[in-house]
Amino acid sequence: MGFLKNSIDLYINSSIHVALAVVSLSTVTMLEYNISPDYDLLLFIFFGTVTGYNFVKYAGIAKLKHLSLTRNLRNIQVFSLFCFLAGAYFFLIQDVQVIAVAIVLGLFTLFYAVPFLGKKRNLRSLSGIKVFVIAISWAGASVLLPIVNSMDALTADIFIEFLQRFLLMVVLMLPFEIRDVKYDATALSTLPQQMGVEKAKVLGYSVLILILLLELLQGNVITINFLALILILVITGVFLLKSEIEQHPYFSSFWVESVPIFWLVILLLLRNFA
Repeated sequence: MGFLKNSIDLYINSSIHVALAVVSLSTVTMLEYNISPDYDLLLFIFFGTVTGYNFVKYAGIAKLKHLSLTRNLRNIQVFSLFCFLAGAYFFLIQDVQVIAVAIVLGLFTLFYAVPFLGKKRNLRSLSGIKVFVIAISWAGASVLLPIVNSMDALTADIFIEFLQRFLLMVVLMLPFEIRDVKYDATALSTLPQQMGVEKAKVLGYSVLILILLLELLQGNVITINFLALILILVITGVFLLKSEIEQHPYFSSFWVESVPIFWLVILLLLRNFA
């Protein structure tokens, strides 16, 4: 059991799980818009996500404690270097419009971790903004990158899709913020800190309903996509309902983070049985 737990922890802490989640969301976008899978783009998203997340999580730790890094952290550093090099390769072979969007998203990641506002402040330290920076990054990577790679123009439906994905990520961040209430500095002003846990949950349920209503504004609502969305909103709502300050270690970092993967699996199953 010790080996299994260590393997799961390494899988989560090395950001492989979150990278697969972003790739799953990007694939959902490709399926919804009948875009042929672009594996070079998906590999770029995977390696870029691992690099970005590990940079945010471990850059400061590695700088301060490089002589006493744990074995797992050293392994993550080596893995992150490989992902950076692989991500750089797949970045360079993308079309110019993908590169432009990726640069903007990369700057969000950079400024999220690196102080640039004076007094050693970054985007993460700004009151109440953390969840929205993360949501924009996820929505950009999973909607804009596949779309600009394959379509000539951004339509109203795509902007609605981006908004839905942004709102979904805000809701999916709530279990993490609820878990971290007792650890986050009050200056962060996360939604559970400002509203309390139960009111934050009610807000989350309301946002899930809004996402469903926005789907009805799409110009061409496809039954399979709509059903998959309903199921994933229900799953997200259940996870939000079960979110507490005292959580199992894997509740948010594995199960909640798996929601995009569930979405892809559900969509593929519905398409296969339709």
